[in-house]
Amino acid sequence: MNNSLSDALWRIYNRPERPLPWTTGGNLPWDDPGFSQRMLREHLDQSHGAASRQTPERETQLDWLWKKLNLAPEKRLLDVTCGPGLYATAFAQRGIRVTGVDFGPASIAYAKELAIEKGVVAHCQFIQQDVRQMDFADSDFDAALFIYGQLAVFKREEAQQLLHQVARSLRPGGRLVVELLNQDRVDKKDSTWWYTDNTGLWGDAPFLHLGERQWHADEQISYERFHILHLETGQLDEVHLCDQTYAVDDMTAMMREAGFTSVDVYPAWDGLALYDAEEWVVYVAQR
Repeated sequence: MNNSLSDALWRIYNRPERPLPWTTGGNLPWDDPGFSQRMLREHLDQSHGAASRQTPERETQLDWLWKKLNLAPEKRLLDVTCGPGLYATAFAQRGIRVTGVDFGPASIAYAKELAIEKGVVAHCQFIQQDVRQMDFADSDFDAALFIYGQLAVFKREEAQQLLHQVARSLRPGGRLVVELLNQDRVDKKDSTWWYTDNTGLWGDAPFLHLGERQWHADEQISYERFHILHLETGQLDEVHLCDQTYAVDDMTAMMREAGFTSVDVYPAWDGLALYDAEEWVVYVAQR
């Protein structure tokens, strides 16, 4: 066995049994160019809905969001963690003026190209930025999106600050939709898994993926740790992902603390025909 492969295996063997949440950053490498390009590929893959939902489901969501956000042509929408702009450009096609923010360079580049392809460049602005650094205070957006559980990848205090930031970006009466995993349905059992592949989110050459999931009850965090061993080089990538979960009452209180005057809650996407609808809770908050 070559030295690099042996060193990688010893690193896995000597890993902390139960790492503390957030000590290694606790997030995916969204802005890494290679990872961003592979993540984009997953967003666009219509064989699954694990990164972006498949087109028929998105269209169902778009109609629901249009009503709940009280949208109409020429209204202004802030799409937080917009990904490759699949929702943003679809709303722009309906006449909405959209600003999308995302950390992934490949996703933002694709969103800009998609806006050109769909003929909605005049209605779209896409910004590559860590959303924690965005500042749209007093921008008078009519509505905002923070969907597919992305608020949960931030620390609780960061999530609270993000809610404040979004609230300040909205006009009085403006609405925010947040989609989060239903805490009651989160897998709270510790588990491990492994698989091999030569393409996918973690690389495009043969690799061994070792995954672990732990539930940290005190913090209400689902903690995932991934070891990706690249077999041709012996390089070991270690990625940690903290998913901060929230009880409905907890998130509702955080939204009110951020300045929203009312919060409506829709378990299971209000009964929409989504393959994983039961796993989610959707919040519609009004400033």
